[in-house]
Amino acid sequence: MDLQLLLYPMLDDRTLSHGPQDRGRLVWTPGANRAAWSAYLSHPAGQDEQRPYAVGARRDDLTGLAPAWIGVGDLDLFYDEDVDYARRLEAAGVAVELHVEEGMYHGADALPGTADAPSMVALRGRMAEAVRAAMQREPLDRS
Repeated sequence: MDLQLLLYPMLDDRTLSHGPQDRGRLVWTPGANRAAWSAYLSHPAGQDEQRPYAVGARRDDLTGLAPAWIGVGDLDLFYDEDVDYARRLEAAGVAVELHVEEGMYHGADALPGTADAPSMVALRGRMAEAVRAAMQREPLDRS
């Protein structure tokens, strides 16, 4: 099974401020993002990065990657970078399904009291369907 199952993925260490519509003001903020990237990269986020696979958004060639399912809320700090990654995958000939959940911020699906919300049930259902579909496909030949 080959699949990138990406739920509001953190793909670009250069996303260090709020985007339009004050994205990133709830749960995962630019400050949290900066701290997480800096810890992961062992240098300040947004600086030059020499490791070609350390930061997904910095990868030039996306050709040959596994098909992707990407889910992100329109209020998530990662919205722009996730939509951009989906477009870049598609341009590289990679099958991609992008789902944007209206009114969802980063991690909203994991907060107490949200598990039974119809939109979150539907989101998990779409993720499960992507996994089922991937399990039925032939694996990619990477030789």
